[in-house]
Amino acid sequence: MKTGVIKKGEKPACLQAFLYAMLIAAIVFLPFVIMDKGLFFYYGDFNVQQIPFYRLVHDAVRSGEWYWNWETDLGVNFIGSYSFYNLFSPFFWLTLPFPSAAVPYLIAPLLVLKTATAALTSCLYISRFTRDSRFAILGGLLYAFSGWAVYNIFFNHFHEVLAFFPLILFALERLVVDGKRGWFALAVALNCMVNYWFFIGSALFTILYVLVRILSGGWAMTVRKFMAVALESLLGVGLSCFALLPSVLAILGNPRTTGDNILTGWGFWLYGHEQRQPAILESIFFPPDIPSRPNFFPDHGAKWASLSAWLPMIGPSFVLAYLLSTPRSWVKRMLYLCLCMAMVPGLNAFFILFNNSYYARWFYMPVLLMALASALALERYVSSPSSVCLMRGLKWTAVIDLIFVLAIGLTPHKKDDKLVIGLEEYPERFWIYAFIVLLGLIATWLLLRRFIGQPDFFRLFTLSLGCICAAYSIVLIAMGRMHSNDREWMRTIALPGRELLELPEEEGRFDRSDLYDSMDNLGMYWGLPNIQAFHSIVPVSLMEFYPSVGVKRDVSSKPQPEFYPLRSLLSVRWLFVAEDAPEEKQPSTSYFTYADNQLGFNIYENENYLPMGFGYDRYITREDWEKETDENKQRLLLRAVLVEEEDIRNVGRIIDPLPQELLSDHSQTRFLSDVEDRSKSVSGQFFRDRKGFSSELYLDSEQIVFYSIPYDKGWSAEINGTPTRVLKVNGGFLGIPVPAGYHVIRFNYVAPGLRAGICLTLFACALLLCYLLVGKRFPLPAARRRLYPDLPEGAGPLSSASPSLLDARLSPLPEGPPPFEDTQPGPEEPAADEQNPDIPELTLGAEIKPFSWNAPQAGESPSEKQPAQKENGPKEGTGQPPASSQTEEP
Repeated sequence: MKTGVIKKGEKPACLQAFLYAMLIAAIVFLPFVIMDKGLFFYYGDFNVQQIPFYRLVHDAVRSGEWYWNWETDLGVNFIGSYSFYNLFSPFFWLTLPFPSAAVPYLIAPLLVLKTATAALTSCLYISRFTRDSRFAILGGLLYAFSGWAVYNIFFNHFHEVLAFFPLILFALERLVVDGKRGWFALAVALNCMVNYWFFIGSALFTILYVLVRILSGGWAMTVRKFMAVALESLLGVGLSCFALLPSVLAILGNPRTTGDNILTGWGFWLYGHEQRQPAILESIFFPPDIPSRPNFFPDHGAKWASLSAWLPMIGPSFVLAYLLSTPRSWVKRMLYLCLCMAMVPGLNAFFILFNNSYYARWFYMPVLLMALASALALERYVSSPSSVCLMRGLKWTAVIDLIFVLAIGLTPHKKDDKLVIGLEEYPERFWIYAFIVLLGLIATWLLLRRFIGQPDFFRLFTLSLGCICAAYSIVLIAMGRMHSNDREWMRTIALPGRELLELPEEEGRFDRSDLYDSMDNLGMYWGLPNIQAFHSIVPVSLMEFYPSVGVKRDVSSKPQPEFYPLRSLLSVRWLFVAEDAPEEKQPSTSYFTYADNQLGFNIYENENYLPMGFGYDRYITREDWEKETDENKQRLLLRAVLVEEEDIRNVGRIIDPLPQELLSDHSQTRFLSDVEDRSKSVSGQFFRDRKGFSSELYLDSEQIVFYSIPYDKGWSAEINGTPTRVLKVNGGFLGIPVPAGYHVIRFNYVAPGLRAGICLTLFACALLLCYLLVGKRFPLPAARRRLYPDLPEGAGPLSSASPSLLDARLSPLPEGPPPFEDTQPGPEEPAADEQNPDIPELTLGAEIKPFSWNAPQAGESPSEKQPAQKENGPKEGTGQPPASSQTEEP
């Protein structure tokens, strides 16, 4: 007989988890939204990336500019740069009907919706293993408000992964256990589309999950189902290729993804920071630090690493109880495996393809299993206290917490030649964390000790959990906001700046700005193409160019102000300097003339500004160029075009090499002369559009025309309608040979891999349709028995004779577990009345009503107890089989 995908009442359970989480999240964000007058500001990356990225992508999609983006750094592949953030997020798509000005006001509501969705999807997964869906609701709340979730409010786009990952495991179980096709492929496609980088870790974790489930035995895996899993995995990836392929091609060659960053040697086995491993353990037992300011272990070297795996209120206490009371189960094996992988650098890096940068951003996956184990442990304790000792797990958690608090909070050390008590960085925050943990453990102890047999137990547990989730989330956000930019300034200047700022515009010209030493990505807030950018994913050519001229380029571009020749090369016309900035922050040369004061900034104009698109009549080889200093390299790029080795022969037929005597002249006079020479061949007209740009210019002689737009294989060019080859010049930019005379030059851009990705997606859609049609004719067999991981292997399931602390007024548990895959005779148990005649026996055959927190049945007085069912025969009128028929063991 086929097993239903969802037990009776599970759909309302997931909806209830969604609504509870939405309410709690709304309570968390509402005070801050009120303080920010409808907006929500946090600090750091949230303020300078998440908010402007949302608005930029929103405006680009609505205007149809899906190919090249001009407001990110010097220009980027739009799909390749923003697919990692929010471009393919269903939550982001909800902003599209709204006007641009409304987008910043939607950030907090979307965070609430993401949190609620995470609770829903995790409840959906956990409910497959619980007999009573109320426990799945609690597990969903633990997952949605885990330390990992609250920590990563800082990284808003990580919540998409948190929300949709449980669907992979849910759909996998549905395919293997229930024989339901198609859902797994769709879940894989959704997760891959939402964030391709996190999908790597999710896919690897799912492989481990499948292996552990198979090796643990009892799973309904067959060869046919294994092949179906493999096929649907490929179909899911294929369905997402329209987003995946251009995204992957965009980061190939990025220094952060190359083989130079692979873990090797002892670094594979041992962490280089002595505080790293205890910090990993601490992250399980305490709420998370704010991302940029680690507190418990300030020198563990993992800022912004998403290091947190704490479950609100209960911490790891129920997980420990589950592990200590369960001899063998696949959940236990998975949790131990995850802990082992977290403690070994190379295994931890397994989820990021062995990159040597430390991240714990895969912890949301074991957190889901921790929430599952906690829900199962509580359910077992409620139905049979002897099967799991939650108090033991609570005591061990308290002891370990106390050890951390005493060791870190009371150890003396010297700081600035003074004896200080405590190793923590921020003592007041440290003791707040300790208090939150203590409060959670006390609340858990009281609930288990005083209310476990009361009809209001689930309501009180949910209420207590919700209060602590809200309280610690508010505390963490408040701590982060202490390090924020001036929020009033952001609300009144940064956000509306694009409407308030007025700069002279010339038709057919393109220029950039320089907002040096201001808030990161302020130019993006104001819609200004500029050379200051905080963005991790930019064209590889930019990552190559900036270091070659002495500018560091890791996660941001910040050319030093003294590099004024670089400003001319990159068509920088306007320089913004805060009006209250000290004298040393003002322009260091006379080449910038004061023009205006707006929005609290002095605005200077670059006297040596070169419009976009100008020609060269000399070239320089990379060999000669590399011999110069960084500053001289910049000057030479205004004198001659730098060509790559493979292009020297063709370029040499058009223009001459730079004479040797001009290689060594780096005077100011020479610089001004070079600028004047380049200005003689500038583009007369330059127009951007949604597919690229057009340029019109007149040349006296054949030259190489340069555009300070990052080189990318997606660019194609035409001169007067005739295709021509695009060159990579000046270390990473666009260039083309142009003959003498007047010409109209056209550049078009299509993200590499986009067309092929769309074709693969359409092909995968067709294959999936055929697969589903064939599947209807040859269905996969569903498992005859429902599989529960909560019972130890070799132990019998709870029978109608098992003791319980539940008062009879509570809803009875659902029907006893169906027979398990492995059937062995279980140990005989004494009758309930022999063990404790005062505690009524649970009737497993009764219908469950999982969402009546007060569970008196119809016609029953709350003060009355139900009589125990002491016979093995069926109840009158229920049609239930004898209890003895449900005593097979896992």
